[in-house]
Amino acid sequence: MSFWILAAALALAVAALLARAARQAAPPPADATAFDIGVYRDQLAEVDRDVARGVIGEGEAERIRTEIKRRILAADTQRVGADGGAQRRGSLVGTLMMGAVVVGGGLGLYGWLGAPGVPDQGLAARKAQAAERRETRPSQAEAEAEMPTRPAAEIDPQYAELMDQLRATVVARPGEVQGLELLARNEANLGNFAAAYAAQEQLIAARGDDATAQDYADLAELKILAAGGYVSPEAEEALRQALLRDNRNGIAQYYSGLMMAQIGRPDVGFRLWSGLLRASQPDDAWVPPIRGQIEGLAELAGVRYTLPPLEDSTAPGPSQADIEAAGDMTDAERQDMIRGMVARLSDRLANEGGSPEEWARLIGAYGVLGETERARAIWEEARLVFGQNPEAMALITEAGRSAGVAE
Repeated sequence: MSFWILAAALALAVAALLARAARQAAPPPADATAFDIGVYRDQLAEVDRDVARGVIGEGEAERIRTEIKRRILAADTQRVGADGGAQRRGSLVGTLMMGAVVVGGGLGLYGWLGAPGVPDQGLAARKAQAAERRETRPSQAEAEAEMPTRPAAEIDPQYAELMDQLRATVVARPGEVQGLELLARNEANLGNFAAAYAAQEQLIAARGDDATAQDYADLAELKILAAGGYVSPEAEEALRQALLRDNRNGIAQYYSGLMMAQIGRPDVGFRLWSGLLRASQPDDAWVPPIRGQIEGLAELAGVRYTLPPLEDSTAPGPSQADIEAAGDMTDAERQDMIRGMVARLSDRLANEGGSPEEWARLIGAYGVLGETERARAIWEEARLVFGQNPEAMALITEAGRSAGVAE
């Protein structure tokens, strides 16, 4: 609130200075008593004619001329005073209107483009602060210790008996994959997320090298649920393992974006979510939570973003008409079309993010067009977005090498 008060006060002060300057510098307006002055001038001409006809003498004519000139001077002085006041009043009204535009427009523009409530920090400082927060954030155990105690769920006695038998069986047969799968799933159904992820960890250990990306994504999700939605370092490691095995895993991408938002990098989180949203089907499990949060995340990231209709969430490509038109173009026209498509892709990735393949394609396109500096800038941004995804980074790095911007 203090920011808005200070901003409004400064805008009003500027408007007051403009009003003062306008009042002091107001020039005189057009003649407001032109008719009277015209009459006096006609009288002067009439005196001259009377002298020429011998009606009056020169002495009497001079006295009359002096009186008429005095009246002209008085009328002119009255005109300047009255019109000057009107001009100043008009200038004041105009200045007040301009002040309203300055105050209202400035505050409105900030509300549109700015991020109210976000501390004023430079980009480097925000990145450093986010990196520190990422390194020093609470562990999984610390986060769980802060969770409020939840009352035990009321379950059917027969189901409770079956769960006790399942737990006993898993203890008696350690490493049995099927039993661990059932235990993890049913503990999660009961809301016992800590017990569920403990069983999931045993399942992954039992599968060894055969553990899948989904196994690790499920482990990360259970840890996050046990911590009340917080992505701990341990959950982040599970996400990293999932993306290492499948960089398109939707659950891992969703929670990676959530983690970025939590550590103070809404820009990276927004790019991850928007890219995932475009690549997803409407019935994918992560689509509803993304659609419910992405506009707020975009605002924190300083991005003007409109949530696409549910049926239009996939990324558009060139139309059939574009493809057919390209065949009739000259080389110069085709080159212009390519540059236009590359520019649109660049704008979309900068504002909404995209898949690793799209980032690599953009880097390569700028390399082919000879725009090395742009290729390097895109490559560095892609490294930030996909730094935790080795498979994606391999693709990005190869594109950077081809464009001559990566070693």
